[in-house]
Amino acid sequence: MTLITNNSNNLTTIKPRKMQPTIVSHQVVLGIAAFSISFGLSLVPNWDFSKAFLAGIITVLATYSAAFLVDKRRRSDELRMIGSLQRRIRDVEGLKSRILREIQQLEEYRNLLYTETQQLENQIGDCRSQRDSLHRDIGKFAAQKKQIESEVYNLKNEFQHLENSNIELNNSCNNLIAEKRRLELNCHASRAEIHQIQPQIDTFKQQKKELENDVILLERLKPQLEEKLYELRIEVQNQELKIAKQNDLLLQTNITRNNLENTLKSLQTKTLGQQSEINQLQNQISLLQDERDLLQNQVWELLQQVETINSETLPDNEESHLELFPFDELLEPLDTKDHHPDNLPTEWHNLLEHLPAYEIQVLKAILEQDNPKATIKQIAEANITMPNLLIDAINEIASNTIGELIIETNTEIPEIVEEHLLNVKTMINKYAEISN
Repeated sequence: MTLITNNSNNLTTIKPRKMQPTIVSHQVVLGIAAFSISFGLSLVPNWDFSKAFLAGIITVLATYSAAFLVDKRRRSDELRMIGSLQRRIRDVEGLKSRILREIQQLEEYRNLLYTETQQLENQIGDCRSQRDSLHRDIGKFAAQKKQIESEVYNLKNEFQHLENSNIELNNSCNNLIAEKRRLELNCHASRAEIHQIQPQIDTFKQQKKELENDVILLERLKPQLEEKLYELRIEVQNQELKIAKQNDLLLQTNITRNNLENTLKSLQTKTLGQQSEINQLQNQISLLQDERDLLQNQVWELLQQVETINSETLPDNEESHLELFPFDELLEPLDTKDHHPDNLPTEWHNLLEHLPAYEIQVLKAILEQDNPKATIKQIAEANITMPNLLIDAINEIASNTIGELIIETNTEIPEIVEEHLLNVKTMINKYAEISN
């Protein structure tokens, strides 16, 4: 086999070459050895030369056929191997061509980067030259600023006797100084902006020339400005007279304000006295409520004792007509003046309007029965819901209307909150009157 390279397409092929003479000699030796061995082995037992010669020829043919098959298989394996090697060579050459193209692209990109770096270096040189020119301009501006500051200092010395005479003019001068600082800060900010705005430098130079011309004009107008300064001094004196008049007005306003503050203080003392009286009344009310609670507890204890004594003697009719709390008429006026059955609050009216009929029946059952679970369950089944969900719906509507819950859910048996018992009773009675 030989390797043949085609330079036009950068392809390398593998082709089988002719068999060498050594291979032919090996095949002849193999045939002679096989013939001699088979001839000798077949001749020894029978000493028949014809059979031995025939056996030798058969073995020679068999060996040559086996060698031919082996050689053919080897050649097929070599051809397969050559095909795989050719494919790999093609892939490698394609990869090589791609790598060469990428190398060319990288070289082009490197050249572009080199040109860009040169351009950037040129731009940096230009920027540095522009920066130097800006620094020179800034130095000129600083010198002008120092001249202006010296002139301002001279003007301050001239106006010092006016500053000592009037405090408000001092404040105005302080304001001017603060404005000057602000302007200086703006000047620094504008300088920073000048560093950033390089394309507008030429326009600023033109403006600079115009400003120089304006300075020349100002020097020519200096005598006129001095005349205006004298006029301004006269106006300052007039302003001082006006300020004195305004100070008199301020004194009068301060006197009136003090009078108003005294009246406000007297009113505040009166309100404090009223608040103290209200606190005393609240304390008395709390004491009365505590006494009412003690009386209620004592009455309940007495009723329980009476019920235990007369539970066996009283008939069923009398038990049904017994009042739960016979002293309600005496105790209700202490804390139910605002909760009279006829005077139901507006939020409870809203609650009555929002509650459906079956939820009012649930409240009625909780009020009238000791264990209302069975009736609540029947009402819930009739309305396709659960007892807990029904109670939660009532509490949700109550919290939205009156801002509080009216049924206690922490206990095993649902109960009405004690502070809302009277309102719930009046609401149920009002609903009964409306339905009748």
